[in-house]
Amino acid sequence: MPKMIVSIDGVVIKEVQLTKDRTSLGRRPYNDIVIDNLAVSGEHAVLQMSGNEVYLEDLNSTNGTYVNGKAVKKRLLQNSDLVEIGKYKIKYVNEAAGPDYEKTMVIKPASAALAALAIAGATGAAGAPAAAPATAEPAGGGLQGAIKVMSGAAAGREVALVKVVTTIGKPGVAVAAITKRPQGFVVAHVEGAGKPTLNGVPIGAEPVGLKNGDMLELAGTRMQFVQH
Repeated sequence: MPKMIVSIDGVVIKEVQLTKDRTSLGRRPYNDIVIDNLAVSGEHAVLQMSGNEVYLEDLNSTNGTYVNGKAVKKRLLQNSDLVEIGKYKIKYVNEAAGPDYEKTMVIKPASAALAALAIAGATGAAGAPAAAPATAEPAGGGLQGAIKVMSGAAAGREVALVKVVTTIGKPGVAVAAITKRPQGFVVAHVEGAGKPTLNGVPIGAEPVGLKNGDMLELAGTRMQFVQH
C-alpha cells in the first residue's frame, strides 16, 4: 500500500498510509495530512489515488509544491519520489508498483530528430527505441498495445507499451500517462497546460479507456493506439 513519510531536517515526524481515493495535505486541522507550518498553505495539495497510481496536485498554494526539486502542478508519483513543501520533505513509497513504472517518453519538437518516443531501458545508442526481447512477458498478462506516431519526422514509428504505466509527451507542455490494466489500457492527462485529446475530445485527469485505432494528439504530435 502506498504511503507518505514526512520528515524535517532528516527527522521523520509521521508516516501516512494512502487508503482513500483523495487525501488532502495542508496546514488546516481538517486535512488528512496536517503540517502545521506557516510555509504550508491551509489547503496546500491533494493526493488522488486511482488503482495503484497516485497523482499529486498542487492546490494553487502560496509557496508551491516540489517533486525531486522541480515545481509541479500535477504529477503522477513514482516510488521514492521526494515531495518538498517548505522545509518539509515527504517521501512517496509504493514498492509494489515501483519496478513496473516507465520513465517519460519524450516527444521532441517536430524535426528530423523527433526520434522518438524514447523509452528508458529499451533505447539504442542514438535514442531510438530498440525492439523488446521476444521473451519479455508484458506486465499485466497477455494484453499487448503500442503507440504509433502518425505525424512529423517520426511518422510510422511504433513503440510497444510494455510497462504498467508509460508516460508520453513533452514535459512542461503536455504529459499523459497510459496505464495497462487487467481489462485494457487507459489514458489520463498528468501535467502541462496543453491537454491531450482522444479522437478530438480533450482528456482530463480521470482515466479514459483506449480502443484499438483510437487517435491521440499530444504536444502537437498525432499518435494512434494499437492493441494486438
